[in-house]
Amino acid sequence: MLYYLFRYLEKFDIPGARMFEYISFRSAMAVIAALFISTIWGKRIIRMLQKQQIGEEIRDLGLEGQMQKKGTPTMGGIIILASILIPVLLFAQLDNVYIILMIISTIWLGVIGFIDDYIKVFLKDKQGLAGKFKIMGQVMLGLIVAGTLYFDDSVIVRDQVYLPNGRVKTESVINAVTGKKEYKQVTIDRKSTETTLPFIKDHQFDYKWLVGFTGKHADKVVWFLYALIIIFIITAVSNGANLTDGLDGLATGVSAISGTTLGVFAYLSGNFIYAGYLNIMYIPFTGELTVFISAFIGACIGFLWYNSYPAQVFMGDTGSLSLGGILAVFAIIIRKEILIPLLCGIFLIENISVMMQVGYFKYTKKKYGEGRRIFLMAPLHHHFQKKGFPEAKIVTRFWIVGIILSVLTIATLKIR
Repeated sequence: MLYYLFRYLEKFDIPGARMFEYISFRSAMAVIAALFISTIWGKRIIRMLQKQQIGEEIRDLGLEGQMQKKGTPTMGGIIILASILIPVLLFAQLDNVYIILMIISTIWLGVIGFIDDYIKVFLKDKQGLAGKFKIMGQVMLGLIVAGTLYFDDSVIVRDQVYLPNGRVKTESVINAVTGKKEYKQVTIDRKSTETTLPFIKDHQFDYKWLVGFTGKHADKVVWFLYALIIIFIITAVSNGANLTDGLDGLATGVSAISGTTLGVFAYLSGNFIYAGYLNIMYIPFTGELTVFISAFIGACIGFLWYNSYPAQVFMGDTGSLSLGGILAVFAIIIRKEILIPLLCGIFLIENISVMMQVGYFKYTKKKYGEGRRIFLMAPLHHHFQKKGFPEAKIVTRFWIVGIILSVLTIATLKIR
């Protein structure tokens, strides 16, 4: 909203109005606003949650310090959502298709998480929203994302045109202001289902190749494959973040680290010069997503003010489902979804640890009549708790691993 106001004020030569043209300035403002909302308003929201007696019900799992958390306010994800959405509405271009898609994804998953928390807290049903309804909601969001990215005409990639000698083709134009001849690169806009493959020279992969056997029907069939892949990614990452949210500050910190890396990719992918220099896919208008992810990072860091050990508030499913889903949709938009297993490796290993634990328990119970376990407890962070590691140390070490994974992800820009 402020973006459009100041763009209008440019006509009257208001000092500073042109600052809002720059993504870097608006991103900085989004971070500051998100930090302010999450820290200042966050305290008021926590008090409101305490007055409503919206406290966490703790199952006794025999973990050290676990029962001390009983009664800690939950549903704090409301703080994160407000801290993301308000700055985005203020500083982003709201007619940008990618910004619209991110706003829809944030609200959509926030509502699913809120319903789950409401059932647990107010209706006293520890199971919360039935898993099939959660999955149904994530599938519907996946269809919305896939449909928008596949059918919306404004979703394109822009390629440079090369001459036979390997040089970039240019054309001469007359500058309307100076009257001098200038040269600009010749480009071509096209629809694409391509994505980025890391660590290889020809790093673009088209999903259409997987359905090439359908011949002339490939353009239609690829939509179904594309939708299934997007649904799987959104479901896996959002549930992974949900599983990771078991220690104070763990999911929040890991999400902030991953979000920072995605912000770098969004800025580079949306800048024609940087994309050309790094030889990565140029996706017009995705640079605006830097404003969104800046608000996301600010919201996560601000929430850590109250969520770090010992936590004064828990995000609940309202926050955890949203954080994972936001990262998933964001990566899909900038064509970096194949990097998610590396970038969001913490979420992945938490997911895998649960699947391994459950699968092995069922297998041994069927075979030996007694269920056995691989880990002392799943998800993985609880395994380390059972081994006697202090909660704060586990969280810090997981953050360090997250930083290492983020650095490796950024390195894929040059390591091929």
